[in-house]
Amino acid sequence: MRELSYTVATSANEAIAQFIEFDGAARYIAGGTNIYDLMKLGIERPGHLIDVSRIVGLDAIETDGDVLRFGGGALMADVAAVPNLRNEYPILAESLLKAASQQLRNMATVGGNLLQRTRCMYFRNGAGSSSAVGVYPCNKRDPGSGCAAVGGLDRTQAVLGTSEACTAVAPGDWPVALTAMDASVNLLGPNGSRSLPIQELYRLPGNTPHLEFDIEPGELITAITIPKTAAGRASTYHKIRDRESFAFALASAAVALEMDGSVVRSARIALGGVATKPWRATAAEAVIAGSSLTRDRAVECGRAAFADAHPGQHNSFKVELGVRVIADALFIAAQRRA
Repeated sequence: MRELSYTVATSANEAIAQFIEFDGAARYIAGGTNIYDLMKLGIERPGHLIDVSRIVGLDAIETDGDVLRFGGGALMADVAAVPNLRNEYPILAESLLKAASQQLRNMATVGGNLLQRTRCMYFRNGAGSSSAVGVYPCNKRDPGSGCAAVGGLDRTQAVLGTSEACTAVAPGDWPVALTAMDASVNLLGPNGSRSLPIQELYRLPGNTPHLEFDIEPGELITAITIPKTAAGRASTYHKIRDRESFAFALASAAVALEMDGSVVRSARIALGGVATKPWRATAAEAVIAGSSLTRDRAVECGRAAFADAHPGQHNSFKVELGVRVIADALFIAAQRRA
């Protein structure tokens, strides 16, 4: 048994003060749907937990004005149920509704979901742990120990954004949709408040895969803001997985379009299940912009997204699957235009 203490914060500033008091040994907790798993596996070993689920206003949902604003403590289920979100921004609602189970969505927060860590089996059963499947080197858990997925069982690993040190796929659905919609994340920490684009929250693995997020010790996600856009209506989050529900993506595409008749004026495309971070497919966006949406053009767009893919031994199928997922998502989104 390891000693563990617990406190409840009633304000963001109180939570940060408690974090400082425990000198970096603390972790914030809201829904607990990820950190508890990591604690059981010995990946996270906090000495203290700070419950931020009761902070007044942290769960606020605001849809007036020029932006959509979701407090970091808002529940996934509550955001997915926002009136008109399914009609005006289906890309957002679908990314939440296709994630996890209803029970988990009733507990998990949209802020905590952004910091969800990989489900790579080598990470979850890697360096420093003992389990039925053995002990494996993992640079995320033990920097410099190696990566068992490179040359190992890599069917679910990433094909984009990989390095020799790590091929673990980013697991989230919600962050992919936010990436396509140019969302920003508001943070509050010991050094004050700041805002950064969602794409800058995530780091490529490079030689330091254990450094996954651009977040400072003690920083708390207070809100997620999304600019309102007409492209929200012509959008979708299209997800392919091994089973119909309760499974992580093998490949997914978040697509939002602005169209003039059958011509795509502009496109926002982000990918999940295939990369080491939520992946903005700018090359694909450039291919489809200004073109009529035909099947051949949609497939060409998908191929542009995977031009720099580096598949391993068992996950090369993700390239062709990803191409088709993008192509299908373009047509789903186009059918929803006003």
